[in-house]
Amino acid sequence: MGVRIGCGLSTAAGGRSAAIAAAQSAVAGLGGRSVDLAVVFASGSHLAAPEATLEGVHEAIDPGALIGCGAAGVLAEEREIEDATAVAVWAATLGGGSVEAFHASSSDAGFAGIPPLAGASGLILLPDPYSFPTDALLPRLHAQAPGVPVLGGLSSGRTFDETGALFVNETVYESGMVGARLEGVEMLPCVSQGAAPLGPELTITRGEGHVIHELAGQPALAKLREIFLELDERERGLVDGGLLLGMVIDAGKPDYVQGDFLVRGLLGGDPEEGSIAVGADVRTGQIVRLHARDAPSADRDLREALALRRTAMGGREPAGALMFTCNGRGKGMFGIPDHDAETVASELGPVPTAGFFAAGEIGPVGGQSFLHGFTATIAVFPAGG
Repeated sequence: MGVRIGCGLSTAAGGRSAAIAAAQSAVAGLGGRSVDLAVVFASGSHLAAPEATLEGVHEAIDPGALIGCGAAGVLAEEREIEDATAVAVWAATLGGGSVEAFHASSSDAGFAGIPPLAGASGLILLPDPYSFPTDALLPRLHAQAPGVPVLGGLSSGRTFDETGALFVNETVYESGMVGARLEGVEMLPCVSQGAAPLGPELTITRGEGHVIHELAGQPALAKLREIFLELDERERGLVDGGLLLGMVIDAGKPDYVQGDFLVRGLLGGDPEEGSIAVGADVRTGQIVRLHARDAPSADRDLREALALRRTAMGGREPAGALMFTCNGRGKGMFGIPDHDAETVASELGPVPTAGFFAAGEIGPVGGQSFLHGFTATIAVFPAGG
């Protein structure tokens, strides 16, 4: 028997009773099978006493493992609840797979609490943005296990005491990171950075650290100005919303498409040196391309990324999905409610999906996971996994 998933949502105010209702809705989709993993996202008044929310989930479904976090908003059942009280419960039975929930911390001595990655088939990470250096951890995980997909999002909701809200089993942690180590469970990553490429591909002919000195043999700032002047009116309008640079991570391809670029913001330029600074490390010889972000390109990119996941499943049906979408998306970006949640249902089918509006999203580009912004990252679980 393969993976089976259910999810539930409650917008009631009572932490324990709302959690019971959401959990009961989630377990109803499992056909009487036990819950191996529950993932819980809570917002609004549930963060006054998140322990009560966890009590309700455990009372209703008694999961083998549980992780979750506080959120600025949650999504489930094709709805997005932004800046309001809600609790979403995602429940999975993993067939022949297994899961280990954990809490991790960091110090000057390094990271503690992260289980060994040998044999893992996927990691789901929910770090606290104030107390855990996610950017420092992700390269280490990739070095240890480059083939293991790592997805998740930074917790975006805090308790009424202004502490972190991270959930593992029956415990609420104020800091660090919580996560789930999967083994024998297929988890397909889907990453939509929501940015459209502009202009030609360029090669960094001199760069180091975060600074690009030359593009295509010319001072980088002068080359960008030259490309900007060659854009049409519509493309220049996109750039007015903020100029981004996409960098190829995996150079082993004859052609590069939208999802091959790690998109980062331009941090500034030095007119005297003609250099530019970007929000990621660069290297000489790397391929880059200008990008810009707006609602239509974000919509198109998400649909194309989900369609690729559909193709990758080779005719199999998805059992469900976990979604981590930026708290800068939602109605603020698209002007309508429920955009990302409804898009997942449109492209994957009405499969059980839950998630939250994150303060940063974790997902792979070019085979390596990064921390993103304004991105939707989705963990898709095929039914036969």
